[in-house]
Amino acid sequence: MKLTWMKWSALPVAVLMAGTVALAQDQSSSGSQQAPPAPAQAATPAPAAAPAEKPKPTVAQRKENQQDRIANGVQSGQLTAGETAKLEKKEAAINKETAADRAANGGKLTASEKKQVNRQQNQASKQIYADKHNANTAHYANNKVGQRRENQQDRIAQGVKSGQLTAGETAKLENQQKGINKQVAADRKANGGTLTASEKKQINKEQNGASKNIHNKKHNAKTQPQAQPKP
Repeated sequence: MKLTWMKWSALPVAVLMAGTVALAQDQSSSGSQQAPPAPAQAATPAPAAAPAEKPKPTVAQRKENQQDRIANGVQSGQLTAGETAKLEKKEAAINKETAADRAANGGKLTASEKKQVNRQQNQASKQIYADKHNANTAHYANNKVGQRRENQQDRIAQGVKSGQLTAGETAKLENQQKGINKQVAADRKANGGTLTASEKKQINKEQNGASKNIHNKKHNAKTQPQAQPKP
């Protein structure tokens, strides 16, 4: 009887111990499992690179740009011969000053000289714009005199744009055209808006002389240096 009691009393203890061992194994197994990975964060986009600062045009590039604008104005008729002569006289003075500064500094311009040239070109730029947008325009009549006049202006504009004509040469050519235009206007006014046969002959003779002058200046040793792009 005593043995039987000991047998049944040991059973709950064994069951309790087995449960404890199983619980410990379960906890150990749970602890050995890796935690789920944290959700990946979206990559932060790299800041956009700042746009490169546009390089300032060189003195030569600025000069060429002004000449192109003048040439366009001559060809379109926005600039009269008188306006063009004044603009090119101003450009010739800037070019002469620049050449003198370079000669005095071994071929280079100092920072202050570059600043001065740029300031002068700013003033010339405003004058080009004002002259191209004022009420004065070069009207080419649908007749031989008007066609000849337009042809001369086209040749001058082409020489300016190509660099065959310097600013000084252009100023002289445009002064010559200005004189012819002034004479034509005076003759028309005196004759009720028309030209006599002798007046047309005289104008054509003067334009022949101007034409030779344009050719000679476009094919002499003087040229307007073209700006070279930076490497």
